[in-house]
This record gives sequence, C-alpha cells and structure tokens, in this order.
Amino acid sequence: MGDNKKQEQYAGFTHALADPFDSQTSLVHSGFGSGGPATNDTPVAEEEIIDRTVESSVVRAIFQGDDLSRRGFMGLVGSSAALSIISSVFPLDAAKAWAKDAPGSLEKKELKIGFIPITCGTPIIMGDPMKFYEKHGLVGTKVVKAAGWAMIRDWAMNKEVDCAHMLSPMPLALTLGAGSTATPFLMPAVENVNGQAITLHIKHKNVKGPQDMKGFTFCVPFDYSMHNMLLRYYLAEGGVDPDKEVKIRVVPPPEMVANLKAGNVDGYLSPDPFNQRAVFEGAGFIFKLTKELWPGHPCCAFAASKEFATQMPNTFKAVFRSIIDATMFAHKPENRKDIAVAIAPRNYLNQPVEVVEQVLTGAYPDGLGNNHNEPDRIDFNPFPWQSMAVWILTQMKRWGYIKGDVDYRTIAEQVFLASECRDLMKEGGYPAPSETYTTHTIMGKSFDPSKPEEYLQSFAIRRT
Repeated sequence: MGDNKKQEQYAGFTHALADPFDSQTSLVHSGFGSGGPATNDTPVAEEEIIDRTVESSVVRAIFQGDDLSRRGFMGLVGSSAALSIISSVFPLDAAKAWAKDAPGSLEKKELKIGFIPITCGTPIIMGDPMKFYEKHGLVGTKVVKAAGWAMIRDWAMNKEVDCAHMLSPMPLALTLGAGSTATPFLMPAVENVNGQAITLHIKHKNVKGPQDMKGFTFCVPFDYSMHNMLLRYYLAEGGVDPDKEVKIRVVPPPEMVANLKAGNVDGYLSPDPFNQRAVFEGAGFIFKLTKELWPGHPCCAFAASKEFATQMPNTFKAVFRSIIDATMFAHKPENRKDIAVAIAPRNYLNQPVEVVEQVLTGAYPDGLGNNHNEPDRIDFNPFPWQSMAVWILTQMKRWGYIKGDVDYRTIAEQVFLASECRDLMKEGGYPAPSETYTTHTIMGKSFDPSKPEEYLQSFAIRRT
C-alpha cells in the first residue's frame, strides 16, 4: 500500500492517531471523518500507524478516557518523561512489536511437507495424525514421504514440497551451494537431539573402538548429515582416518538394515528406528549411542526456503508454531507411547510399534542380551543454537565439503533462526534460552564458537 493511499485511508483518524504524549493535541473524536485532514504529525507509514495506535490505546486506558487529565499530566511532566514513566510500568515496545507481528490470514493452508521415515522427524510426522497443523489453521496440510535425503533436497529446491524435514547441516549446505546450486534456506527449528547410534553387524561383537574398525565399510544417510560428521569425528579421535582407513557410503536409511543383513556393510551411524530395527531383525547390535559422543547434539530439523518464508510469512509462521508445539509435546516422556502408536503406521514410519516405542522411551534391548533404560536416548528441543551451526561448518570445512574462508557467524545467523524460535517458544509459554551461542563438549573436547578456525586447526586428522 503506497503512502498516499495510506494517508487518504487514515485521514479520518487524525484525532485517534494524534500524539498521545503531546499536551496540545486532543484525542477526542466522534467517529469516522471527524478529524479533518491529516497533520504533519499524523503517521502515514504502516508501522508508524501501528505504533501510534498502540501508544494511544495504552494512554487512553491509563487515563480512563479522561483527555483533560491526560493533557494536564503531559503538560506537567513533558512528553519524554511521560513516555519513560509509562514504559517503566507497561511493556510498550513489546506491545508494539506484538501488534506488528499479529498473525494475518494464511496465504496457503494445504501444504506438502516432505519427510524421511525416521524417529528424528517425529514432530513433523506426528503433526499430521495428531492434528498439530490443523491447530494452527493449516487444514489439509499433509506430510509426504521421501525415500532419501537427495530426494528431499530436490523436492525442496524444485518446490515440489513447501517445506521439509532436513538434516541440520542441509540448510547450511544448500545456502552455501555445497553439493547443489546455492539456494538460501532457513532452519527455524531443530526437531530432535540425540537419537542416533553406531550399529555394527552381529559378527563384530568383539569390537571395542575405532582401531578395531580399520577396513570397515560404513554407511551414513547423507554427506551433509550429523551422522557423517559424528562418525568421522569418532573415528578420527580414535586415530582412524575416515577417508583412508575405512569406507563411508551414502545409503538411504530404509535400506540400511537390508545392507547390514546382506553383509554389504559392517555397520552404520544411522537415525532410528533402523538401529533398533537391526536388533529386532537379529542382524546387528547397538555399539554406541551418539549421545555418548555429544550429549544433546542436534540431528534433524524443520527447514524451508527463504523464498517460502518471505512470500508466505503467515503460513511460514503457522508451520513454525506447529513444529514448536509438536516438538515440546514430544519432549514430555509421558507422551512418547501415544506418539509411537501415531507415527508407526505404514504411511509414516512403517515400523512395528514395539520398535518405535523402544526408541522413543529409551527402554530397549541392545542386541547383545542387555536391556537398557535411557530416557534421553532421543529427546526433542526446537531451539537451533547458532553455535551448533558454527560447529557443523567447522566439520564441513575439516573434511573438504566447503573450502576457502568461511564467515561462520554470518552464515550461522542467516540460516539458524534462533532468535525467531526463542520468540515463538516464549509466545507458546515454553522456556527458551536467552543466548544463541554456547560452548559444546564433543568427546571430552570443548568447542568455543568464537574460535572456529583455532578449533579446526587443532585436529591432527583433517583435509584442510
């Protein structure tokens, strides 16, 4: 809407839009058209109109509509002092921000959201059968199953889906043009933390650590995955070069158990339920949970193109809220069994409820005759720490997936929408961190996100 049109539209509200902190103006008006022509002080820009409307409403409420009292007070203390006094007892700036951010009509309701059938995608998947999308007005939205991450990437880039379940390194890679044409993508929220494992073929029961894995063939779900980064990290910390002393193949998660049973691979670092499914099938055993490498590490995420978020801001925010609500619901252990029932069917995970429940509750057999009870085997927290993005970028550079100078902080803040996620978490009544960067500890080694290059150069085994 142009400024001239706005001025014409709001010309009848000059009293309502007069400066409420000015003792010389009157806020008394009798209705539309009573205010005469717009004055020089009358706001015409949309955001200024919202600000003035909020200010006027708050001041009117404080003085209970008594304009003479308001004008007397403003004349006594002055407009600046009055603004400070009122702001000290009422969150005026927050109210303005909320008004500007108030949800408008959804540009689109029936979305297609791509997903891979793994428990890491629980919030996105359960949003369909458990009606989290409908709660936020996205009636008719459906999740669409893909066979592998390359398919998800292509669907997202070709706009065959509106948004997608992605591995947390993928939006970074897409934005940088690593492995594909550079396309700006956003990662508004993490879906799960922990939830992966190194699973080995049952014949490798005597393996104790990386040195016993030399010559192994592993599979991971995608190059730009936490699985690949964590497997490489684990092997290298044990003195095994992941590019020279083992083979790492990309295999779609649904095909991993079959490859393990056939003896095509010795093991994999995989999302669940395929670690637990290998145990269920008697093909392998769970060697190590990834939470033992990095407690609370991110894995999968909700992602969308910057174009989608920009062109459909209300719809984007509705999906964002849906994902946060679903993620926080999944965070509660008492909800996990119901979730397992909801997402196990063929159109979602296509897994036995027993297997999905073992993953989500953390009460599981490991394939070696031991039963475990680890409630944090997988957890769900939407907050996308930008320090986690910096760590991912260091590992992408370490192994040669990106080259040259990397502006770690700028990329992290461009892609991982931590501040936006925090705002929506607070709006929903959920606790959220006040900071967007923190230190992390991976296999006993501290990572300071303010010193990424120093951290990168500290590794003996690297490609850079």
